[in-house]
Amino acid sequence: MDLKIIIATHKEYLMPEGNTYLPVFAGAALSDLDLPYQRDDEGENISLKNSSYCELTALYWAYRNLKADFIGLCHYRRFPDLKEVDLKKYDVILPKKRHYYIETVYSQFAHAHGPAGLDKAREVIKNSFPDYLDSFDSRMKKRSLHIFNMFIMKYDMFISYCDFLFSVLEKIEKDLGDTDRLCGYIGERLLDVYLEKNQIAYQEVKVIETEQVNWAKKIFGFLKRKYLR
Repeated sequence: MDLKIIIATHKEYLMPEGNTYLPVFAGAALSDLDLPYQRDDEGENISLKNSSYCELTALYWAYRNLKADFIGLCHYRRFPDLKEVDLKKYDVILPKKRHYYIETVYSQFAHAHGPAGLDKAREVIKNSFPDYLDSFDSRMKKRSLHIFNMFIMKYDMFISYCDFLFSVLEKIEKDLGDTDRLCGYIGERLLDVYLEKNQIAYQEVKVIETEQVNWAKKIFGFLKRKYLR
């Protein structure tokens, strides 16, 4: 079984050894750096859109240029715990959900980034992917989310998901423009929409953080966005 996990990065970093992980220089077309990794501006690509799509430009490169039995995406500071992964039983592997408790998926996004992005996503889905609308509305009301644009998927499912994801994001970008990090943030919310609509079973695994998370800062920022704006 061939498993390739893309590591989206914008700088040189200590990377795992072996053939499973493939570091991809996200936003290579916008950078003067010459990193020793696969560039996301080779082959069919959207590298120039990295300011809005973030790590999803590396994902798009894999979508158009890479073939493997399973393909995944992670971040140079965050990796799935592969000791827990069971690809014989599950076609999709996800990080454990983040729970918001006092926020819905929609309200958390709106407080952090404004409501326009998800409102436009709903409009695009209603007009172009109406069979996904009920799942979109359902997920926006939930209080938990699989974040980080992080997953492992069986190849045919990976292609199907990327077809949906990038079609929606392209239409959002056309109307809202190249807004800083917007498509990357919306992409995080669309993964669960795709999984719910298609009734896909998945396994959740731990996320290995290579750098310490400042939870006090994160919680303060969350409360500030919700109550002090």
